[in-house]
Amino acid sequence: MSLASELKRRVLAAVPPVLGLALVGFFAWHTLHGSRGLIALGAIQEQIALAESELARLEAERIRLERRVGALRAEHLDGDALDERARLMLNMVRPDDIVLPYGPNERLY
Repeated sequence: MSLASELKRRVLAAVPPVLGLALVGFFAWHTLHGSRGLIALGAIQEQIALAESELARLEAERIRLERRVGALRAEHLDGDALDERARLMLNMVRPDDIVLPYGPNERLY
């Protein structure tokens, strides 16, 4: 055997394992760093947790608003809630009410 044929045989024998390692390396890299890889999965899970907490906050606010609106419906009319809302919207008081002034940056509720 000549040196050239031995070298050619060894190179040809090494090509499949090198290609296999390159393929495994390619998939390993993209498993970690790809757009759908493990690192991206952590970021997506973090976004999901933030969105779920925002959803819980908004659902609680929706329930609170539904209760408040429900108190103003005719079948569940609460006289105090109606009186409070009318006074607030019309900015009016009765003659026997006591008015307590407060500053422009202060809120009562």
